[in-house]
Amino acid sequence: MIRRFILLFIISISTGLLSTTIGFNSHQALALSIFLTSVLGTLFFWSFRVAFVFVGSSLLLLTNTINFESFIKAASLDVILFLMGMMVAVGLLKDTGLFAWIVGLMLRIKNLTANKFLMAICVISALLSAMTSEVVSIIFVVAAVLEICDYFEVDPVPFIIISVLATNIGSSATVLGNPIGILIATKAGLTFEDFIVKAFPLAVVCLIVVIFIIKIWYRKTLIQLDAKIKDFGANEMLIKLISVPIERQLKIALFIFGTTLFFIAMHHRFEILLGLEDNTILLTMPLLSAGCIMFWKWRKAREFIEKDVEWWTLVFFLLLFAQAGALHYTGATNLVAKYLAGIAGHNSVSLIILIITSSAIGSSILDNVVLVAAFIPVIQSFKDMGFNLQPFWWALLFGGCFGGNITLVGSTANIVALGILEKERNIKLTFLRWFWIGLTVGIVSIIIATIALIFLPIYK
Repeated sequence: MIRRFILLFIISISTGLLSTTIGFNSHQALALSIFLTSVLGTLFFWSFRVAFVFVGSSLLLLTNTINFESFIKAASLDVILFLMGMMVAVGLLKDTGLFAWIVGLMLRIKNLTANKFLMAICVISALLSAMTSEVVSIIFVVAAVLEICDYFEVDPVPFIIISVLATNIGSSATVLGNPIGILIATKAGLTFEDFIVKAFPLAVVCLIVVIFIIKIWYRKTLIQLDAKIKDFGANEMLIKLISVPIERQLKIALFIFGTTLFFIAMHHRFEILLGLEDNTILLTMPLLSAGCIMFWKWRKAREFIEKDVEWWTLVFFLLLFAQAGALHYTGATNLVAKYLAGIAGHNSVSLIILIITSSAIGSSILDNVVLVAAFIPVIQSFKDMGFNLQPFWWALLFGGCFGGNITLVGSTANIVALGILEKERNIKLTFLRWFWIGLTVGIVSIIIATIALIFLPIYK
């Protein structure tokens, strides 16, 4: 561990010193060095990631690299509050058994076959991810997959991998699917409708293509599952596993969550009608819903806040966003943007390819929120060069989400799913067993997204 700490600081300090030789001033070099320390600290020492952003943020303020007002503004408190409200809403859904009911309802398939099961897992994973979040979705889908695979006595690993791949693709479809979605939406001025029109169809196309890839890749596994289904039968298992009646409290929870989704989906139109600032309803609706939930479930209100809100993660995001804002505040990102534009020959198509490729590769080895936080101020700096930023934002979204499929640690959903698999079944997945299918799916989906961004006029 000591060696990794030494290596971390050598890399960070060396990067800061080298940056001064290419035109960075002292504050820009310090902002870059501190941010890089937080990013690499997250990669090398995951358990200490919050400690790194605490120390780094303090140094930025003490050295006057960024003033306090700008630091608070850069912390993206609006995004943090949105995520907090949604976490409370999701906590209610878990408390009332919504996810078990949804998964059970969708798994009631007549004449079950391996291909139908594959389709159900992919569609459920993608839709739940788009409606709630990738982490919430994968927890419930993995639980269902493990029970079904246990019943049929088949290896659950391929189906866990399949569910994660579909989850990461589905997470790009809406603002709600992934924290980077709301982060990009607030910084780029994108609405929920923009995601439905531009991100959702592309996610569907990628999901369809990925399903065909998976069917070929795991054809032997599917043949084995078909044989097991014929031997064991499916009806008794399904009735026993998923006969979950819908209760009154679940109906109320569905109404609250459905109303929240409706106002989030229509936020732009209501904001125009009421003369509100952009994204006001988008960002406040989860808080309003969370408040109503806590009035209704007042005995559990404290539990929703303390247990269902991931404070550790939110605090990390808040301070990391502020550190990324310091890069923009000092002007460091303007220099980085000029450098990237120079590599791309000041060509927007080349920049799209560069952004989606680098964000995908980065997301495969680092949490995509960390990566996107670093990229956002750079993309904002392209505006001063006369570029249209719209395709760049979508390139960052798709690269961040689809790149998460490439490796075991590419996204939070991957880590959560593999953690459950190890805890519940004592199965440890090797890097290469994931990597080849993940790389194939990642490359194909990124190619599809790149072609769409370059040639389709809706992204211009």
